[in-house]
Formats: sequence, structure tokens, C-alpha cells
Amino acid sequence: MPVGEVTEAELVAFGEAFGAALERPAFVGLEGDLGAGKTTLAAAILRGAGVRDTVTSPTYALVHTYDTPRGPAHHADLYRLDGPAQLAAIGWDELLRSTDLVLVEWPERAAGQWPATAQRIALAHLPGDPGRRRLTW
Repeated sequence: MPVGEVTEAELVAFGEAFGAALERPAFVGLEGDLGAGKTTLAAAILRGAGVRDTVTSPTYALVHTYDTPRGPAHHADLYRLDGPAQLAAIGWDELLRSTDLVLVEWPERAAGQWPATAQRIALAHLPGDPGRRRLTW
């Protein structure tokens, strides 16, 4: 899988291939600053996993669940949480025990409450090049 500088099209292609190849259970954290492309990547991973619905940011709902041919996929956004104590309100324990696909934006907000088998993908803006991102997996 690519690690390095990617365009948005390459980010989407990576996400779709990654989502298609993921074995379940899968817990994936998507890290990066605001506007780095986490939701774009999440949508691509979910499309690769078989989601046919429109994928939207769960910033206000906190968790969206989608149907896939291999079972449910959950997309969480922890940006609005003040800390790990609020995780119970969104069903975090159930997500941790899930045998589904779970994508989490802003995983650092779940400090210490993270599965040992989780994967992390980080995105970062490249100074002076708004069309490219650094992808680290």
C-alpha cells in the first residue's frame, strides 16, 4: 500500500482498494488535521467494502452505520467529544467488541480505549500544495 504523497484521486483509489481487502473484524483509525481528507478516505474505504449509500460525515451524529455485503460497517467521528468519558454515550464498548468494520476519525479522542489490533492511517497537508496529502499507513 502506498505511503507518501498522494493526490485526492490516489487517496480515493487507495481507500477503495484498502476497503475491498479488509478482513473483518477491522478497526481503523483515521488521523489528521481538519480538512486533511479523513472523510474522503472513509467514504472510499466504505465504497471499497461495498457500501452503496452516500457516505456523509458523522460529525454531529457521531456514528453512522452502513450495510455492506459482509455485514455492517460503522463510521465514527470523535471530533466533538470532550474526552474518553463521553465514549460510553456513543456505544464505544459495543464498537470495540464488534466483528464489523469500524472506521474512526479523530481516534486520539479515545485515548487508551483502542483495540490492540487496530490499524491507523494518518493524513497530513503538504505545505504549498493543497492538492496533495501525505499518507502514512
